[in-house]
Amino acid sequence: MKWMKFKIKTITDAEDIIISTLYDIGLEGAQIEDKVPLTAAEKEQMFVDILPDGPEDDGIAYLSFFVEEKEDGSLEVCGEKKTPDQIMKEVTSELEELRTFMDIGEGSVSVDETEDIDWINNWKQYFHQFTIDDVLVIPSWEEVQPEDQNKMILHIDPGTAFGTGMHDTTQLCIRQLRKFITPETVLLDVGTGSGILAILSIMFGAKKAIGTDLDPCAIEAVRENKEVNGISEEAFELLIGNIITEKEIQDKVGYECYDIVVANILADVLVPLTPVIMHQLKKGGIYITSGIIDDKEQTVVEAVKAAGMEVLEVTYQGEWVSVTARKPL
Repeated sequence: MKWMKFKIKTITDAEDIIISTLYDIGLEGAQIEDKVPLTAAEKEQMFVDILPDGPEDDGIAYLSFFVEEKEDGSLEVCGEKKTPDQIMKEVTSELEELRTFMDIGEGSVSVDETEDIDWINNWKQYFHQFTIDDVLVIPSWEEVQPEDQNKMILHIDPGTAFGTGMHDTTQLCIRQLRKFITPETVLLDVGTGSGILAILSIMFGAKKAIGTDLDPCAIEAVRENKEVNGISEEAFELLIGNIITEKEIQDKVGYECYDIVVANILADVLVPLTPVIMHQLKKGGIYITSGIIDDKEQTVVEAVKAAGMEVLEVTYQGEWVSVTARKPL
């Protein structure tokens, strides 16, 4: 099997945001090369290409994304055939947009062909079960240990999902959701990706969830994760489209019918999203946001206040921020 490798030269501070951004165009499973020392937990949990006794951290990072090459020379991304030039153009465009509001370093992109790699299955060496408070996140190739039988269990495989729940921003949202979900909660998950937040919300006791996402790849990821976690079609529905700009999606989602809206998206998307979401939230509804790098905290807080919401809480994990607010009664 042949793969094309798109390799980006950037800086370590931009790794997370670039990986998250390129997920949106269907590039998944980033291989990271940098000189940042790893913790013991990271060595167990992450697929990282790094020399254990390398030189001191120079701040430079290389992110590699692998795309399967078909016999006709095309590349398949989320079931859609594209040329290397098309993917290169999309990647370059996303990087240039990021560059307008943050330092991404050189931001150059190179393309190589490789025959190797069973890179999706290679995740199995590095991704192991872990807990978020009392929630056990476990891949299909591992067994639940006797001491974990009483935990809430979320089944997910990183090779078929947008995310695994390991990221700080996801965990911030999960903890906030648990504070506000009731058996009557109807939830909207904007930018649902693999559907983790919506699925966990139902497991936490929510009545129903609707997810929206721009990426058609979310359809298969959500379907697989719903199936393996026993979530019914009626409990969690996915819509593909842009809720910020598409009136049709706004109409399908519905108005003033959600007790909670959660959005784990970059700050620059949260700013235009927030005034739109005011129309989807019930009066007194809760708005949970994350995906906010720490120096963008005030930007999101101001956007929330400008939309007419009351900020209830700002929480932190690592360099990431979650802002929780309430729509007035």
